[in-house]
Amino acid sequence: MTTEGFASVPTAVQVDHDLSIESLSKFYGDFAALDDVSLAVKRGEFLTLLGPSGSGKTTLLMSIAGFVQPDRGDILLGRQSIRHLPPEQRNFGMVFQGYALFPHMTVYDNVAFPLKVRKRPFAEIKKKVDAALDLVQLGAQASRYPRQLSGGQQQRVALARAMVFTPHLLLLDEPLSALDKKLRAELQDELKRLHKRVGLTFIYVTHDQDEALSMSDRIVVMRDGKVVQKGTPSELYERPATSFVANFLGKSNFLRGKVESHVTGGFVLTHQGVRIIQASENRNRPAIGQHVVIALRPEKINLAGNDGQIDNKLTGVISEWSYLGSQFRLVVDTPEFGDVVVMMPTWGHGEPPIARNVATIGWERSAGTLVADA
Repeated sequence: MTTEGFASVPTAVQVDHDLSIESLSKFYGDFAALDDVSLAVKRGEFLTLLGPSGSGKTTLLMSIAGFVQPDRGDILLGRQSIRHLPPEQRNFGMVFQGYALFPHMTVYDNVAFPLKVRKRPFAEIKKKVDAALDLVQLGAQASRYPRQLSGGQQQRVALARAMVFTPHLLLLDEPLSALDKKLRAELQDELKRLHKRVGLTFIYVTHDQDEALSMSDRIVVMRDGKVVQKGTPSELYERPATSFVANFLGKSNFLRGKVESHVTGGFVLTHQGVRIIQASENRNRPAIGQHVVIALRPEKINLAGNDGQIDNKLTGVISEWSYLGSQFRLVVDTPEFGDVVVMMPTWGHGEPPIARNVATIGWERSAGTLVADA
């Protein structure tokens, strides 16, 4: 594969500029689709906008693209405001969920279209289209029509078309959501490799948490038109700021209680007579008597025996279990905290657990995370 054909397309603004979103708001009547959103996008990063339906992620992407005009705030490419520029003058590539290919055009002509609109010379068009199709491994399908391609191949054509004119950045609106699970996973890997190869800034919209975790340099979690939290996948997964982020980016159990005392490197919370030790930095340690919420990932809990070294233990009844191939999913009904979900590897654990059996579960004090109940 080669990127040679992408190297020399002239552009109006230098491609190495960062993108800045400054206090962006968009209202539809009294409804705030975007509510004072600020965000800096670094040159060359893979940034994912993640959130449920109605969170504002697509509105933000379409505002960046120029298809939605915000009511307040600004969008800067480098130091240049682009808020009032029409989409065609922003030089951004766009990949939609439905591919948006021209059915009457061949693969070659679909990819060539942005260059023809820009009135590039024939020799340049051919060189760049060939390079783009080679990049997405579709050189042999250049003469075919979209209807003759699989869903995955059509998506690759859409990617080639979006990149062929060397855009400042690439905007992707849930581009893999129409594909089956296996093909989707394959194209996730391809997109990651493509991003590293071409060095473009990718801004990617999805509601799929696994997709966001596996592909992104950074994730921006949105809710009700606001940015809730942003960071690397590991930062957001291991240290969610709120119960919403903890449960949207992965799954969590939530243990609620009152801080009873402070201990070295943490604190003790109590609930219905059970004491839970939780690690915490001194500067972030909650006050004694404060009601708190601990988010505890299911995979950080184990079935516990008589090991006295485990910081926290609960005993309950296995109300249900599922075999998921590499893992068992257990639901343990505890008297103090209700249902606690446990994910444990199937390898090395012998026979599957049995529903209605009594089980003791345990976890280390560093396994949980103190989160805001929001």
